[in-house]
This record gives sequence, structure tokens and C-alpha cells, in this order.
Amino acid sequence: MNRVYLNKEVTVKMDRPLGSKHPKHGFIYPVNYGYIPNTVSGDGEELDAYVLGEHKPLETFTGKVVAIIHRTNDNDDKLVVMADGRNYTDDQIRALTEFQEQYFESVIYR
Repeated sequence: MNRVYLNKEVTVKMDRPLGSKHPKHGFIYPVNYGYIPNTVSGDGEELDAYVLGEHKPLETFTGKVVAIIHRTNDNDDKLVVMADGRNYTDDQIRALTEFQEQYFESVIYR
């Protein structure tokens, strides 16, 4: 798991900005979603991140990792990144990421 990123500043490159459509499953992204360049996650791809609290489509975003969604039935953890000083509760994070995380079992680490 990627706990080393907790409370660290990262830059997320959006490959699925707010309002974009998933290329395979067709749902619309209600939040900005991207990856941390030059990292490797459990699935062999770059480490994915949800950017929460930003309400317009972004190309990149630099913020703080406030939580990690650790999928217990998949090997693809997700970082939760927000502007420094901003934070959401676990329930708020679950509500905002449910569009995709509803298909997985997970634990939120802080």
C-alpha cells in the first residue's frame, strides 16, 4: 500500500477531468481523476488519484494527499488529493468517489 504518500504534496495529471466520460464504461466523472507521473501502483500502472474540492475541469493539480482508498478486493489503491488546508470526512470521500468505488471493497486510511 502507498501510505508513504499520506500528508505529502503531489502533482496529479488529469487523464479524466471533471465531466469527462470513462472510455470503456461510459460513466461521467463527477470529480477530477488522474495519476501521479513516474509512480507505479499495484496494477502496474501509475498511481491514481481523486482530486476533491475543485469544481472545474483541471489539467494538473498540486495538493496534499489527505487519504488513501485501499481496495481490499483489488490491487489498485487510490490517493485522495485536496488543496492544502481542505479536508473531507470519510463519509464525504465515499460519497464523492462512489461513482467508481461502489464496485470495490475498500478501507480509507488517513
